[in-house]
Amino acid sequence: MTADYKVLGDIAVITLNNPPVNGLGLSTRQGVADGVAKANADAGVKAIVITGAGNAFSGGADIKEFGSPKAMQEPNLLSVILALENSDKPVVAAVHTVCMGGGLELALGCHYRIASPGCSVALPEVKLGLIPGAGGTQRLPRVLGVEAALNMIVSGEPVPSEMLAKLPGQQLFTKMAVSAESLMAEALAYAAEVASVRPLPLVRNLRCKHPLGDAYFQFARNMVKGMSKNYPAPAICVDAVEAATKKKFDDGMAFERDNFINLMWSPESRALRHIFIANRAASKIPDVPSDTVQRAINSIAVIGAGTMGGGIAMNFLNAGIPVKMLEMKQDALDRGLATIRKNYESQVTKGKLKPEKYEQRMALLSTTLIYDELRDADLVIEAVFEEIGVKEAVFKELDRVMKPGAILASNTSTLDLNKIAAFTQRPQDVVGLHFFSPANVMKLLEVVRGEKTAKDVLATVMTVAKKIKKTAVVSGVCDGFIGNRMIEQYARQAGFLLDEGCTPAQVDKAVEKFGFAMGPFRMGDLAGNDIGWAIRKRRNTEQPGMMYSKTADLLCEKGRFGQKTGAGWYDYMAGKRDAVPSAEVVKMVEDHRVSLGITARKIADEEIVQRLVFALVNEAAHILEEGIATKASDIDVVYLMGYGFPIYRGGPMNYADQVGLFNVVQAMNRFAKNPLDDANFWKPAPLLAKLVAEGKTFN
Repeated sequence: MTADYKVLGDIAVITLNNPPVNGLGLSTRQGVADGVAKANADAGVKAIVITGAGNAFSGGADIKEFGSPKAMQEPNLLSVILALENSDKPVVAAVHTVCMGGGLELALGCHYRIASPGCSVALPEVKLGLIPGAGGTQRLPRVLGVEAALNMIVSGEPVPSEMLAKLPGQQLFTKMAVSAESLMAEALAYAAEVASVRPLPLVRNLRCKHPLGDAYFQFARNMVKGMSKNYPAPAICVDAVEAATKKKFDDGMAFERDNFINLMWSPESRALRHIFIANRAASKIPDVPSDTVQRAINSIAVIGAGTMGGGIAMNFLNAGIPVKMLEMKQDALDRGLATIRKNYESQVTKGKLKPEKYEQRMALLSTTLIYDELRDADLVIEAVFEEIGVKEAVFKELDRVMKPGAILASNTSTLDLNKIAAFTQRPQDVVGLHFFSPANVMKLLEVVRGEKTAKDVLATVMTVAKKIKKTAVVSGVCDGFIGNRMIEQYARQAGFLLDEGCTPAQVDKAVEKFGFAMGPFRMGDLAGNDIGWAIRKRRNTEQPGMMYSKTADLLCEKGRFGQKTGAGWYDYMAGKRDAVPSAEVVKMVEDHRVSLGITARKIADEEIVQRLVFALVNEAAHILEEGIATKASDIDVVYLMGYGFPIYRGGPMNYADQVGLFNVVQAMNRFAKNPLDDANFWKPAPLLAKLVAEGKTFN
């Protein structure tokens, strides 16, 4: 069992011992229940203390069991909490470091709670599309008050124990320990002190009311509704807390449990739980052991002080890592420095960054015009123009000057990393680090593994990604890697839809209604339409014959590159980002359609969404077959973190699984019959066809 039992004098101590966060899996629950029973059967035991080993009291449900039948196998968490409440001997929870989710609900089932300073306390279930399911919505309002408890439950955010202890009238913590080191000694002493107290206090017996009653809960619903579009759980949190104020305790518990189970099977919760697991799985590389010895990264060099280079540098400055930035001309360096200063000063003005922190970060940044001055950096990241000749010149210089063992990284978004590595005499040290723009904001980092990239290099950069708060996903080498290779097919379909009868605004609105942050044409305007134009030109040289709508090229020939030029698929007012439909672009699309002899047809939103999303899915299936991505969930992470795919749908692969892969293939077969589309592309990838034949899913 993953819970230890021992007796110290006349106090029984039950210690949750299921690393890393003492998840409440079946074995742990059995250990707690057995420990409580054993203590109650021992006449020599006067009281019980429950705590957690290592760096957590308990982080809640065991992720390995999450959403599985095992999570409900007896003794389930509700049964364990009931055993604590019904204990004839007082139970003291000694909580420290992390007390979240089911861990907090477990503590609320104890008669007394002592907390160490610095303990992070939360009910984060709403972030998984759920409400607390083991009494959290019923007990927390009774010990904290309705408003404080509802704020915690609806937000899911952690709150420090000392802050909660200061709330007027709070009964969550019976007392605060002096320190984490003294917690157990204080808990044992307190358990001895209350050993003879009867009756034992139960949270369930505390009164729970709000002075404004219905008016407060209606206000809370209105607030939650405005913030939780597409997510049902926050509104149900309000209902459940209201039930705590209006129903008998057991009836409130039944209300909570019914809603928890209903939400567990909702597509939104399934998607959010999928993301939770996928984010953690992304850091695991099948052939790179977790104990791989890593290289020390204490200083960084960045080549290029433009938008990407400056954003990349800020990530490391924010993490307290010194950065030396190189440019070829002083004026380019000056512009780059000015942009970084402006970004930080904006944060200071908004109160998001303290002035002293700003100064500390800028003090870590130095600049140079000379490659030789980068020689001592542990990691150098190239962020120059996306052209192979430019990359060649940079990497030959880096190969000349960088110390042995330094990691050489390219921020390329599409180019062949193996070619880039071959420009050096140390291809084992070369890796792709594809940051997404703006690099200091976007969470995604594509880590591109070349055919000769060393395992310790991979392990090191994955750790570095965590340090700079990025979600890293490993990709193999191909044109566009995972994200941009897929987005090309998405963009091709958007172009075909224009040829067949849509306007840019119609396509964008349909996709945004589905949940994308922005549609393909607004996204093109934001990124710069000239970037896609350059890729298409290169593609036509390297891989002639791929079908495209010519509308995007016509747009670029007019100089409409997007927001940066004030005109793209949409028109833009100076100083504003609002996309205004352009009569000029609509006429251009219509004229092109006429030149092709195509009669416009009415296209439903459902077809627009299916063609764009299923294009992503089919290309992703090829990516999986080729080993460019090792897991379907990695592809979901890329699209959720880097491309604005709706989070509540869990990514393109998860969405396809929920729709049903059979239904996806049937739709693709229909699209293949469209004479204006690319029938070859719509042939299901062999992996997709195989999964359908076997009745399986991607995840």
